[in-house]
Amino acid sequence: MFSRSPVQRRRAVLAVLLAVSLVLLTIYFSEPVTGGLHAIQRGAGEALSPLEEGTSRAFKPFSDLAGWVSDVADAKKENKQLKTEVETLRGQLAQLATDKREAEQLRALTQVSSNLPQGAKTVTARVIAHSPTVWYSTIQIDKGRSDGVHVNQPVITAGGLAGKIVATTGGTARVALITDASSAVSAEIMPKGVAGIVKPEIGGKDLILDFIPKGSHVRRGQVVVTSGFRSGELESLFPRGIPIGRVGSVNQDQLEIYQRVRVRPYADLRNMDFVQVVTDRGAAPVTAGVGRP
Repeated sequence: MFSRSPVQRRRAVLAVLLAVSLVLLTIYFSEPVTGGLHAIQRGAGEALSPLEEGTSRAFKPFSDLAGWVSDVADAKKENKQLKTEVETLRGQLAQLATDKREAEQLRALTQVSSNLPQGAKTVTARVIAHSPTVWYSTIQIDKGRSDGVHVNQPVITAGGLAGKIVATTGGTARVALITDASSAVSAEIMPKGVAGIVKPEIGGKDLILDFIPKGSHVRRGQVVVTSGFRSGELESLFPRGIPIGRVGSVNQDQLEIYQRVRVRPYADLRNMDFVQVVTDRGAAPVTAGVGRP
């Protein structure tokens, strides 16, 4: 017998495959849905099912690892975004708190300036530096000579009197507060107008109203304001009626000629953001008072 050539063998295999295909198609279209090729497919599926399950189990750790890596990457990205949002919200919250505080100070400052004499003019300035010590208490503001600010002009803040201008430049000025060791302000206790001199209490937070005549009826809680006296050419540096504080206690030492009154200032001099410089005192009544600043 003669051996077949490779071409003949290929043709034979092709013929067999075509025959098998025809048989399968005939079975598919002639047998019920539950029989024939479908049965063969089900059998093949059942035979291959363990292999598929084993493959799935074998690759499941790798699949889980890929999912975990993806989840971690997403979590890190989300965490970074949340941190950024938190920092932004913190900044906004701080800004809102600052804006609220400044708005409250400006509103309170407006109330104080509304009690100045008619025609008085003021310049609003921001506090840019504090230098408080036991003997020396000043602040620096962002307004100076170019804004009409000059030495000895009164300075008010939220709550009441803050101090006076003691030095200026073109765009800044230094203010000596009423707690400064050099400060002395003529004042009176309302409503009776008992007059004295307000000085700082060295080493303390309160002020001292000195030179109150003995026998004056001074009570705790009474209001202390600037007296704003004017007598001939002698005139107080501070306009009349600027709030200073309230009477805290009265020293009635029998050996002293005058009474000494402790005054709690209205203004929070350690936490000021804004002040107003009284550049024009306006009209002031001629009043009698203690011949001091």
